Amino acid sequence: MAPYILRRLLLVIPTLLGILLVNFTLTQFVPGGPVEQAIARAQGGGDVFGGFAGGNNDAGADELNTASDSEYVGARGLPPEFIEELKAEFGFDKPPVQRFLNMVWNYIQFDFGESYFRSISVIDLVIEKLPVSITLGLWSTIIAYLVSIPLGIRKAVKDGTPFDTWTSGAIIAAYAIPGFLFAILLLVLFAGGTYWQIFPLRGLTSDNFEDLSAWGKVVDYFWHITLPVLAGTIGAFATLTLLTKNSFLDEIKKLYVMTARAKGLSERQVLYGHVFRNAMLIVIAGFPAVFIGVFFGGSLIIETIFSLDGLGRLGFEAAVARDYPIVFGTLYIFGLMGLLVGILSDLMYVLVDPRIDFERREG
Repeated sequence: MAPYILRRLLLVIPTLLGILLVNFTLTQFVPGGPVEQAIARAQGGGDVFGGFAGGNNDAGADELNTASDSEYVGARGLPPEFIEELKAEFGFDKPPVQRFLNMVWNYIQFDFGESYFRSISVIDLVIEKLPVSITLGLWSTIIAYLVSIPLGIRKAVKDGTPFDTWTSGAIIAAYAIPGFLFAILLLVLFAGGTYWQIFPLRGLTSDNFEDLSAWGKVVDYFWHITLPVLAGTIGAFATLTLLTKNSFLDEIKKLYVMTARAKGLSERQVLYGHVFRNAMLIVIAGFPAVFIGVFFGGSLIIETIFSLDGLGRLGFEAAVARDYPIVFGTLYIFGLMGLLVGILSDLMYVLVDPRIDFERREG
């Protein structure tokens, strides 16, 4: 197993390089880069994209039409020295190849630099936003497993009965509901929209959180995350429940189950003493991947609706502002996490069922 893990770890390096190279290359052709953003802010324009959108501001249109003497949109009227200083500040005074190699070398040392427009290091910014994303991802995954596994087992035992039919319809309907629509529905019903004001409208904690007792902080925390977590979990039930049900159905039909029943074991002993371990192999081993999927998927919309300042909003705002240190830093961190989780999933398979041997399968 050790040689297999070592090979997987070595494959992380070229994979990360490929991810960074593709995205770095794409950013070289994207209009409205950080220099243009800084120029727009310096001239009071606020955002360079107003010019690209063709706004009805005559002065802005004149700048676009007469800026042919500069490679940067809106640079007309600014001293060339100022433009050169901006290029040097953002590192654009160097060739793209050199910039990419410098970035890779820094990332190897986990030095992600500072945000262009926030005056804070990227790693500090990620650490600051991480609790929100971990909260949504971790609790959504735990709740999905706590509900889906017992429900899937029950559906397998009651296969073909009315219980199986109506629960299948319910989870498929829940899967079809977009997360953002369900989030809005929760706000309307339970956050003071039209009906009841049971839960808070925004934020991860209350303003007086630091003044609360230890138990009060726990209650306040769960009070705030209830609606966002429910909104993030709604789509995770269907796949996990049906996967659990199908895994149990496949195992129940196998010969060793009939043998166990013939020995006089009760249905519960057969189900949880023999079937459970084999049927749950895929479900349990996939926990890390499910967590990463919930961690990344749909977080932007949920965070925006519930006014949560997490990694989803951070990445979106950085992409709009062309804050490349944040964009590439988070991309590197998330890519590394995803690759390591893939290795962790393989280890989970072996932990759940020691009979699995990746070395033999590769040979």
